[in-house]
Amino acid sequence: MSHTAWIGLGSNLDQPRQQVLTALEDLAGLPLTMLSARSSLYGSRPVGPQDQPDFVNAVAVLETLLSPLALLDQLQALEQRHRRVRKRHWGPRTLDLDLLLYDDQELNLARLVVPHPWLASRAFVVQPMLEIAPELSLPDGQRLSQLSAAQPSNDLKRLSHCL
Repeated sequence: MSHTAWIGLGSNLDQPRQQVLTALEDLAGLPLTMLSARSSLYGSRPVGPQDQPDFVNAVAVLETLLSPLALLDQLQALEQRHRRVRKRHWGPRTLDLDLLLYDDQELNLARLVVPHPWLASRAFVVQPMLEIAPELSLPDGQRLSQLSAAQPSNDLKRLSHCL
């Protein structure tokens, strides 16, 4: 049975726009997985330490036969192929891939929490998701459109549409 997984992408190092575009292509090539939708690219100020470049963000929707943890393993391997180094919490990175939603499941595992714990408070996640699915609700019933109005924009700006 196929599952719908929402992935948040972000980069602010080593040509961030190209990192995100390449990662979108890489997501389409994951085993037992198909890329079904992707948002435009968005620019935003960093969350956390401000002494780093702005981020390029996007959201992708995957149809996958992978379990949540198997998908997480694939996402982390993809981050490593993009030379991700974790030097400090919320610090700069070549690529960050977050599993935001997996069907309407709520998971609280040692390695994975779904929905992503900060999904509802991040404009750079909610706005791209709204672009793809304006009627989407979270597993707890909250509508993304309602969350959008309550968030700081973090100077979010649409950069371009992904083709």
